Amino acid sequence: MTAIRRILMLASMAAAAGWAVTAAAQDAPVYRCPGKPELYTNQLSAREAHDKGCRTIEGAPITIMQTAKPRPSTAGAASGGDASNRVSNADQRGRDLERRSILEAELRGAESKLAELQKEYNNGEPERRGDEKNYAKYQERVADLKTSIARKQDDITAIKREISKLPQ
Repeated sequence: MTAIRRILMLASMAAAAGWAVTAAAQDAPVYRCPGKPELYTNQLSAREAHDKGCRTIEGAPITIMQTAKPRPSTAGAASGGDASNRVSNADQRGRDLERRSILEAELRGAESKLAELQKEYNNGEPERRGDEKNYAKYQERVADLKTSIARKQDDITAIKREISKLPQ
């Protein structure tokens, strides 16, 4: 036999063996195995399927659907990957100035609210109201004022930090 004939003969034998495996795989029982997500397979032996608690599916057609490939993310373009999405220096300066003015207005409002809270708190001894005949209710209001003052001071610190991050 020539080398070409041997190659052709081996190729045809391999193809025949492959078809036999494919046919056997198609005739193998399909199992539905419990779990999250449920597993449908024909790759288990009867013993393995029994051990895993799988049940045979008989007579039910099985459809295998391939999922769509995810589209590439556009996050790279938004982060400077695409020159057409860039903002001009003048526009950015305008945005920074607008942001600074908004933050400064918030800072003024927070500082005035803090001053009001501190005045009402009166160094831990606010005046009692008419509805606070119960001392526990008064103590609760004092604690709430103290918490509000601390929160407002934290807000002011955060606003000042944000302002310091902006270009002059």
